[in-house]
Amino acid sequence: MSDTAKPLLIKRYASRRLYNTETSDYVTLEDIAGFIRSGREVQIVDLKSGDDLTRQYLLQIIAEHESRGESVLPLEVLNDLVRSYTTQAQSVVPQFLAMSFEMLRDGQSTIVDNMTRANPMANMPGFEEMQRQQKAFMKTMMAGWPGVPTSTTTPSTDSDELDEIKKQLSELQQKLSTLNK
Repeated sequence: MSDTAKPLLIKRYASRRLYNTETSDYVTLEDIAGFIRSGREVQIVDLKSGDDLTRQYLLQIIAEHESRGESVLPLEVLNDLVRSYTTQAQSVVPQFLAMSFEMLRDGQSTIVDNMTRANPMANMPGFEEMQRQQKAFMKTMMAGWPGVPTSTTTPSTDSDELDEIKKQLSELQQKLSTLNK
């Protein structure tokens, strides 16, 4: 198993400081949130007892984001979550949430595919390039969503793509100017 496939082990010391075992340095909750946004799974354990504290810290990260006004969870959902704890034995909320997020992740590629299939411009010259740009846009929009892999492009590739887009735009402008004459 590669290093990025297994969970990143974070140890919590008695001082409550969090220690990244891969890089041998201390990390903050925001660092851990960054690891998760980049697609990495984390596991946080108490150094002394060995207790798994992952859930506790993930909930703390969510609470901090929500309290800063970065609201993702509507008030109704939060109320329903609180209610679900009263009937935990019969609750289907955890399974429902897991399935909902799984469907959301799976649906991302379907959205892009459906946009292209339903598009009457599919036979238009240059459509493939436009489709590639739409996919790149959707990937950028979905960055940071759970389960969405991060971009593997290098800055030079991004620069090359930007140069290519500029070139194509210039060619289109030239064609338009000749049509207007």
